[in-house]
Amino acid sequence: MPLGIALATRGLSVVLYDIDAAAVELVNAGTMPFAEDGAAELLVEGLAAGLLRASTDASSVGLADALIVVVGTPVDEHLNPDLSAVPRAIERCAEHLRDGQLVVLRSTVYPGVTALTEKLLAAKGLDVDVAFCPERIAEGRAMSELFTLPQIIAARTPKAQDRAETLFRRLTGSLVRLEPEEAELAKLFTNTWRYLKFAAANQFWMMANDFGLDYARIQHAVAFDYPRAADLPMPGFAAGPCLLKDTMQLAAFNRNNFVLGHSAMLINEGLPLYLVSRLEDRFELADLTVGILGMAFKGGSDDARDSLAYKLRKILTLKARETLCTDPYVPDDRFLPLDDVVKRADLLVIAAPHPDYIDLDTRKPVIDIWGLTGRGVLV
Repeated sequence: MPLGIALATRGLSVVLYDIDAAAVELVNAGTMPFAEDGAAELLVEGLAAGLLRASTDASSVGLADALIVVVGTPVDEHLNPDLSAVPRAIERCAEHLRDGQLVVLRSTVYPGVTALTEKLLAAKGLDVDVAFCPERIAEGRAMSELFTLPQIIAARTPKAQDRAETLFRRLTGSLVRLEPEEAELAKLFTNTWRYLKFAAANQFWMMANDFGLDYARIQHAVAFDYPRAADLPMPGFAAGPCLLKDTMQLAAFNRNNFVLGHSAMLINEGLPLYLVSRLEDRFELADLTVGILGMAFKGGSDDARDSLAYKLRKILTLKARETLCTDPYVPDDRFLPLDDVVKRADLLVIAAPHPDYIDLDTRKPVIDIWGLTGRGVLV
């Protein structure tokens, strides 16, 4: 969606092909199916200008000079990469592809999927150019970062690289050329690096916390006007549909020889259990109603995919008398308004750092490992 909208703002005619009829209907009616700052107005403008439309018709891809494949690339229940996601998406519309098109893979893929796609298309007798140009934006910042971040351009041939570069120069003049396998690793390294940083911060927080010390004060001292530690994060749930998944893809690529990545997973995924364990040390959880504030995987987002707030809820359901959830962005009939949760709960846990909780007005205990409220992060 954001990429299609961005390209339409640059005067290109864009068709958004999707198998979700409800989402397509929403888009064609001028409604964003998810929250993305600045996108709603540009969607309406693109539709009005006739430069943008959504469709469930697979034949629409045959009309395009360039086909950009943007599909989820999950890992399975054993945390192994699903190599079929991109080929399956291409197979769905392959009969409509034609010679001379540019096929751009945008998804984060396991190293070798670009080559696999090249073989798939060649086996179908198609003479097309294939490129891998990974998405690099952060959710919620797409409509600014698509135009400002450097774009990686990777292809097997100079012709394919030139065509992909011409396409993305519509958005940004800052481009970096790589070989496809280099670019595939570059994207995985990027997401894994973020995951490792969050794991380091979470481990540091647990160390300080176990000795009764406030990590927020320590982190401030470490990072204050000190550029070599400026990127040391605060603690918090490292979740969402990308970071853990891509760390596990990188581990699989290296024959599961990735001790650092697996350790990061144990730290980040174990954070809800550690948090509840500390709460049990301080409170009689079995006698308390606990309110979970924020169920999205990141602050200010309506995206709850793989959010660790749900793992926290599952653990607290076993430990506490009652568990209540609220989120101003994530729609769920089971959630309660914030005021009701604050009123009914004996103890509050901020699970997603939504700005709505910065000025939380309550005298009840608030567990805020993010440092959002400025009250410290000691639990």
